[in-house]
Amino acid sequence: MARMVVIYRTPKDVEAFDRHYFEIHVPLAKKIPGLRKYEVSDGPIATPVGASNIHRIGTLYFDDLAAIEKAFASAEGQAAGADRRLFAPDDSGVQMFLFDNREV
Repeated sequence: MARMVVIYRTPKDVEAFDRHYFEIHVPLAKKIPGLRKYEVSDGPIATPVGASNIHRIGTLYFDDLAAIEKAFASAEGQAAGADRRLFAPDDSGVQMFLFDNREV
C-alpha cells in the first residue's frame, strides 16, 4: 500500500481553515479515484519535546505509487489539488510525502 501524507502548519485563521478543510476539501478528496482510506489527525499534534507548529495531518491511502499518480491526474484529483491552494495557498505551510510502505 502507498500513502500520501500532507502536513499543514497552523494557519492564521484556524477556524476558517478547518471549516473549509472538512466541509469542502475532504468531500472533494474522497471522490479521488483509487483512494482506499483517508485519515486526519484529531487534536493537538505534539513532538517528543512538546508542542509543534503543525495543525493538521492528512493521510491518504492508495494501492501503490502509480495509483497516486493516476489519481491526481484525474479530474477529481486536479480539483482537490486546486482546492488545497484555496485554504492553504502558501506552499511553505504545506508538506507532502508520497511513499510505498511495507510491514516489518
